[in-house]
Amino acid sequence: MAIRILRILIWAIVWFVIISLALVAIYRFVPVPVTATMLMDENGMTKDWEPLSRIDRNMVSAVIAGEDGKFCSHAGFDREAIEQAMESNAKGGRIRGGSTISQQTAKNVFLWQGGGYFRKGLEAWFTFLIEKLWGKRRIMEVYLNVAETGIGTYGVEAGAQRYFDHSAARLSRTEAARMAAALPLPKERRVVSPTGFTRRYGNTIARRIGIVRRDGLDACVYD
Repeated sequence: MAIRILRILIWAIVWFVIISLALVAIYRFVPVPVTATMLMDENGMTKDWEPLSRIDRNMVSAVIAGEDGKFCSHAGFDREAIEQAMESNAKGGRIRGGSTISQQTAKNVFLWQGGGYFRKGLEAWFTFLIEKLWGKRRIMEVYLNVAETGIGTYGVEAGAQRYFDHSAARLSRTEAARMAAALPLPKERRVVSPTGFTRRYGNTIARRIGIVRRDGLDACVYD
């Protein structure tokens, strides 16, 4: 009986690896049609896939400035950011995450929202795969197309159209920074006429965009 269970477990793992590799390989070239988060959104979904070439560089720089300053230098995981997030949360400060853009992309595309060690383990696996098979440019392209940018709104193109009535190809620094500032809590933070922390954080991101460009922190996306 134990041997039979072991065989079933081994085959389950083998098939999981095969299927996950196949999905990652397909999405290396094909736009992601839908995600679990989109399907479970009770507000419906509005999305418009755009290639990275039609998304303003301000948006790329803004999410790096706001979400993952080491995007071009890490291999999918930022240990220092994770440790800082754990320390901040343990002290009862503002709740923050330590996930990189790569981790967020893996979660958004292949998994579901929420915590738990099992999902985190799967997230690590898919993060490893997309870092190896996609590369930074594709990871950024997918992230900017599947990230939730508002209530029932997914991707920066749909967000730009909703908030600013123009395409993501024309986002100014201020507009990109405000969208990036709302990404951690897109259902709660206002992109248009933000107040309080969201406004201050957006202004900080707008200033950091220049640093991202100056120091080449987004270079891996465009090289």
